[in-house]
Amino acid sequence: MKKAQITRYSEKGKLVFNDVVSEEIRDNEVLIKVKAAALNPVDNMIKRGDLRVLFKYSFPLTLGNEISGIVEKVGKNVRDFKVGDKVFSRLPIAELGGFSEKVIVDKKEIAIFPEYLSFEEAATIPLASLTALQAFEKLKIKKNKTIFISGATGSFGNVAVPLAKMKGLKVVVTGNIKNKGKMIELGVDKFIDYKKENFVNILSGEKVDYVIDTVGGEDLKKEFSILKNGGSLVSLKGVPNEEFAIDHKLSAVKRILCKLIGKKMEKLASENNQKYYFLFVKSNGEQLKEIVGMLKKIELKPEIDSVFSFEEINDAFEHLKNGGTKGKIVIKMD
Repeated sequence: MKKAQITRYSEKGKLVFNDVVSEEIRDNEVLIKVKAAALNPVDNMIKRGDLRVLFKYSFPLTLGNEISGIVEKVGKNVRDFKVGDKVFSRLPIAELGGFSEKVIVDKKEIAIFPEYLSFEEAATIPLASLTALQAFEKLKIKKNKTIFISGATGSFGNVAVPLAKMKGLKVVVTGNIKNKGKMIELGVDKFIDYKKENFVNILSGEKVDYVIDTVGGEDLKKEFSILKNGGSLVSLKGVPNEEFAIDHKLSAVKRILCKLIGKKMEKLASENNQKYYFLFVKSNGEQLKEIVGMLKKIELKPEIDSVFSFEEINDAFEHLKNGGTKGKIVIKMD
């Protein structure tokens, strides 16, 4: 089968196509014919080697972590899926392999996606929706509380906002004013134009219970200032801490490293009895099934920026690197 791979870490290097003999599936695994794969910023991060401190990859490395496809074969212990099922998955970050004609996945990491979605649309759902659900889990959200999501007018916000509303939360976001109308349609209670308005000034008198940070950097300190005493913040762009290392079962050395890296954030949070979490989403088929149930109620349609063929995958990476995308970039595999 054909796979798009890298042979070393490089920002400018291109993926190469290699024909690889398929492995035999194990008893708990499923062989999926990949129909579509979404391209995400984390793919570029892995390509550059940004995550090598946390995750050890071997080469040649097949990139890609978000897919949809058709089940071609199931292991003898697989009962919930059958040949022909249309499924999607967020592959484990330590394994990857989505930019491939076929991929072997553990049954615990997939779910049957809603019928109203195309393969291209379905491929864009797992990462953002699992990120939202796992962030809610970290935050221990409760109904009628207020959540602030920074930079919410991207592909993550398009999924996280309606899921947050379905969980009974009041939602405040920052984003590009061009997308205000869509955000209001999705259920946002308060929209803040990040270019013209200062969210700290606006929210200083009505602090929030939870924060999902998608920006990182200097915004993190500002976000803590709008968080209530005892509130919780999950960052997708901050720095890992010791809890993250434990959660991902990293080595003792990496655990110490994460503890040192995250010390500043932990100190900042402790000043007002707040909690800081760094999230790197995990594969989880059971949560995907929960998400499917939620999606069916609202028939949420994800926003797709562009679709490239498998052969155009390097053009897709270049498009992602150039920025300015509106929605997800999708690789159509056939």
